[in-house]
Amino acid sequence: MTDRAPAEAERGASGADAAPLPMRRTGQAERYVLQAAGLRRRQLRAAVLYGSARSWRQRQPLWIAAMIGVIAAAVIVAAIAVANAFEKQRQADAEREASQSVQAPALIGS
Repeated sequence: MTDRAPAEAERGASGADAAPLPMRRTGQAERYVLQAAGLRRRQLRAAVLYGSARSWRQRQPLWIAAMIGVIAAAVIVAAIAVANAFEKQRQADAEREASQSVQAPALIGS
């Protein structure tokens, strides 16, 4: 018990200052307090501005979603264009076969 008493006395004397150790070493406690207040103010402002995201750094940029949407729309338009081209080609082939089948008996009969 006698070993603990001097340690507690030292702790009590140095513990009177509730500032963290880095603040006690520098002697610039006011500067650290002002920096902490500024940091808290910036955090609160970010929370108000950006909602639950807390910071603009954590938000996904909007242009990525826009580019994905543009690419998806381009792929859909290209697919529709290719499908229409195939359908027109099928109709043209059917018309050509029909005209050839009409001309073939006329040629054979002559």
